[in-house]
Amino acid sequence: MENELFNTDTRIAIVVPYYNASAQIVNVISKIPAFVDAVIIVDDKSKEDLPKSRIMDEINDKTKCHFLENEVNLGVGGATKKGFEYALENDFEIIVKVDADDQMDLGFLPTLIQPLLNGEAAMAKGNRFRNTKALQSMPIPRKFGNLVLSFLTKMATGYWHNFDPTNGFIALKAEVLKKLDFSKLANRYYFETSLLAELYFQKTLIKDIDMPAIYGDEKSNMSLSKMVFVFLGNLQLTFFKRILKEYFLYDFNIGSIYIFFGVPLFSFGMVFGIIKWVHYAKINVLAPTGTIMIITLSIILGFQLILQAIQYDIFNAPNGNAR
Repeated sequence: MENELFNTDTRIAIVVPYYNASAQIVNVISKIPAFVDAVIIVDDKSKEDLPKSRIMDEINDKTKCHFLENEVNLGVGGATKKGFEYALENDFEIIVKVDADDQMDLGFLPTLIQPLLNGEAAMAKGNRFRNTKALQSMPIPRKFGNLVLSFLTKMATGYWHNFDPTNGFIALKAEVLKKLDFSKLANRYYFETSLLAELYFQKTLIKDIDMPAIYGDEKSNMSLSKMVFVFLGNLQLTFFKRILKEYFLYDFNIGSIYIFFGVPLFSFGMVFGIIKWVHYAKINVLAPTGTIMIITLSIILGFQLILQAIQYDIFNAPNGNAR
């Protein structure tokens, strides 16, 4: 029944980055449907041996299994990139990334791939925040962290209409991956976000697919402290790079004008206002009306221009969910 959903001429591969998940990966492989042509497992120098024989016992007869290995531990991004490169070299047309920890429901794989086959999007990804049951089962720290990260990632990558950016259950067309410079994609936890950041400049349509996450007894390698210190710095850098490239290097449009005048005006109003407030507070004298007017107008006008820039950025964001 599942095979009827897909064009049999479309070659589909699943990439599984593996690290210390020997207790879960066999179960993951057992759930891979028969319409998948190949599964590419990349051992990221795991401390736990990859149970190859058990995997081969579980994989269906129609799906080929390929084992790759990194010479050194590169992180989930580094392992995934190696798998992507192998899939591209072997002419697969749709490439899916599935984690080895069994937290992704492969029953949603047809739903994830269908928008790519229909031409609705060039990438599809899971979104746990549209699923009520998923939200209830999601641990509170992870829920809060994902909510904050999702909003900041919208700003940084320009994908204002997509949510849950750290969700690693993704499917991409090979033609999109071929255009990417893999050296610009992060090797570790920032991989999914850096992928979005690079896809933005291709204006790639990305569709969110409602699906739950599965939380077992396994311990996540991503702590809240790592999330704060690793992601925030990278998100700031991603944001400034995107704004510089999109509005000043690759193009110059009305959004560029909003930013060009809005940021300096608002910054001047805030800095000049603080300096004058401190100055007149020290001498215990009321600030002149003209000074107050300059500060107020600079802040208000600058803030309005920044809001217009944000609105323009949102309006022009790639939106695979609009179809």
